[in-house]
Amino acid sequence: MNSINRRSVLLAGLGAAGVGALAACSNSASTPALVSPSGSQVARAEKKRAGTGREHKTTLTAAPAMLDLGGNIRAKTWAFDGRTPGKELRLSAGDTLAAELSNQLPGKATTSIHWHGITLRNDMDGVPTATQTPVRAGSTFTYRFIADTPGTYFFHPHVGVQLDRGLYAPLIVEDPREPLAYDDEWVVVLDDWVDGVTGTPDEVFAELRQGMGGMDMGDGSGSGMKGHYMHNMGNMDGDTASPSPSASPGGMSSRFMFMGAESELLGGDAGDVKYPYHLINGRVPADPDVYTGKPGRKVRLRIINAGSDTAYRVALGGHQLTITHTDGYPVQHQQVDALLIGMGERYDVLVTLADGVFPLVAAAEGKNASGLALVRTGSGTAPSASVRPKELGGLIMTASQLRAADDVRLKSAKADVTHEIKLTGGMMHYNWAINGKPFDMTAPESNPILVEEGQRVRLDFVNDTTMWHPMHLHGHTYQLGDSGPRKDTAIVLPKKKLSVFFDADNPGQWMLHCHNAYHGEAGMMTNIAYRS
Repeated sequence: MNSINRRSVLLAGLGAAGVGALAACSNSASTPALVSPSGSQVARAEKKRAGTGREHKTTLTAAPAMLDLGGNIRAKTWAFDGRTPGKELRLSAGDTLAAELSNQLPGKATTSIHWHGITLRNDMDGVPTATQTPVRAGSTFTYRFIADTPGTYFFHPHVGVQLDRGLYAPLIVEDPREPLAYDDEWVVVLDDWVDGVTGTPDEVFAELRQGMGGMDMGDGSGSGMKGHYMHNMGNMDGDTASPSPSASPGGMSSRFMFMGAESELLGGDAGDVKYPYHLINGRVPADPDVYTGKPGRKVRLRIINAGSDTAYRVALGGHQLTITHTDGYPVQHQQVDALLIGMGERYDVLVTLADGVFPLVAAAEGKNASGLALVRTGSGTAPSASVRPKELGGLIMTASQLRAADDVRLKSAKADVTHEIKLTGGMMHYNWAINGKPFDMTAPESNPILVEEGQRVRLDFVNDTTMWHPMHLHGHTYQLGDSGPRKDTAIVLPKKKLSVFFDADNPGQWMLHCHNAYHGEAGMMTNIAYRS
């Protein structure tokens, strides 16, 4: 039985008892007392947040939808209020968001909303079963919290692989004392799309879970071609190199698994899943979204990767980009030709528009495909859907090369506690995990990574696999090294170590996981839990 069904069975039994009952059951004599997601320490931390007293109310209806992706392509999926991306939510720092989720999904499908990147109170984080019971079909749940940190964020479910449907939308928290000078904004949401076209995310996950060992190699003998391929690909559970494109046998039968996705920027294997389309703002390249402006105007692009298995290399033909923020936090400005953005990451850039028609391209890193949008400031012919601007091969700066702006850099302090977060597993058995143990969402308080309020915490991500992982921490931002950018999602390259630091100032129980939706669902997730 897959983890989606296990969760549904467990949580249906919890019913109205809530997360507190689960916490009470799991705290045995051998388990340290943990902060409850709705406990007094969480309430106290929420009172410290600077609020404006203004409230932004909205209703988000999760329901089946038939979407027009452009180019006569229609997809049957699930979405918020019948569109993808969902309608942008925008508020000012310190405002209270009161968002009622109405679950109108079919059958007994439960769902939730995770407010990705927002530092908020723990019981509003949207993670069944860790912080709430899931929202049942036909039911509602109201998320209410103060959003006190400006930045570019988004929201999506945290149940199964629902992220790879159409259930996501931007959340922009404006800075009332905005230091940047610009004329306009354009929110750019990237996504890899499969749902309702070649299959569903649940079907994708079911195939991936079989691993390489369960695939039909198509040679008729059940051994010869398979043995040849395994020799070339090495041990996909972490000991040798990942496969090269030439190692993929033509006879291999795979509906969703991508063979030979390779990227130097990502250290080798670039992704697991074949996607028929890559979207920018919900549109395919043959019928792209168009931003219309005027030459000479300075525009802020808020770029969000809402994809599930694809990193994108993003460039605007004929322009350079000035990176100003990543994951909501300002950095020392850097001018680049292109940027690399992993799943769950966000980048803000400034660009001064030239005169003409220009392609904004999100190249699916290592997958020989791309998404496309257009910038039109004057006359001219639109480029083809397969355009590859030269900027994609120019100066590319990744997060590890950026530096935090002075006013958001963490104060120098010795770490009070260090935790090694070893990323383990591989494609052979699709057994992705943290510290060798796949996470069980039915028992989120088992084997937590313990921290205490007030500590400076160091996390050492040690990638023991042959694939990259975008590691996302809920409820906090961490700093890369001593002076790197403040982020909540960071790329950890294969066979590499990345050290990050954060201050434990937001009590509760917080997920730390790979934001590849399929890796996380397979078990590459853990619980960063505050001691009570």
